[in-house]
Amino acid sequence: MKIDQINLNIIRELKQGRKSFKKIATKLAITENTVRARVNKLMENKVLDICGLIDPSSLPGHRAVMIGIKLSQMNIVEKGEELSKLKGVISASVVTGRYDIILMVLFKKNFGLLEFYTEEISKVDGINYVETFVIYKSYNLKVPYQF
Repeated sequence: MKIDQINLNIIRELKQGRKSFKKIATKLAITENTVRARVNKLMENKVLDICGLIDPSSLPGHRAVMIGIKLSQMNIVEKGEELSKLKGVISASVVTGRYDIILMVLFKKNFGLLEFYTEEISKVDGINYVETFVIYKSYNLKVPYQF
């Protein structure tokens, strides 16, 4: 399948999901209003997010990477939040082990590893070192489109 700009625009619009509340209500034997109210409440409380997900390897010029970050200070929660807002970042996770934070980042043509490190990571103080893990082949990896 060819992934062109129209397809990318459709992917962006699918962040709200597709299954109707009516179908969910019928399957669960509850009212459609109950489904709607509960979904709204879950979303308000940031428990649920309905979005379209893509396989990054299926989009020409796109690549997903994971980046391990070791901080020079132990303000890991604050730094995790700061890193999560950088361009291309899908997720930032505070983890145990050799790294303090693991990022999942989506790159595209004209915004790759070099641009991410020089334009985004360089803005963040307190990073001791990073290690990049390029995902060459994945199974069941689907991510929200970032651009």
